[in-house]
Amino acid sequence: TYAELNLRANRLAHRLIELGVTPDALVGVAMERSLDMIVALLAILKAGGAYVPVDPEYPAERVRFMIDHAQLRWLLTQQ
Repeated sequence: TYAELNLRANRLAHRLIELGVTPDALVGVAMERSLDMIVALLAILKAGGAYVPVDPEYPAERVRFMIDHAQLRWLLTQQ
């Protein structure tokens, strides 16, 4: 439900804030399209940050370059 989605996004947003995400901070998102990705995007926005999409299908070298180039301190992924 929307209420559950909001609850999960709020929980993750609070955790991101605890980890140091501040307004305008860049947070990487390396996830397949899923409900978890939507939760992550909403949580980043609720924490005041901006998300940087990182395609998990990219080669590891490309992902490392993107992370370094954007100077990402946080990267949300899936197992």
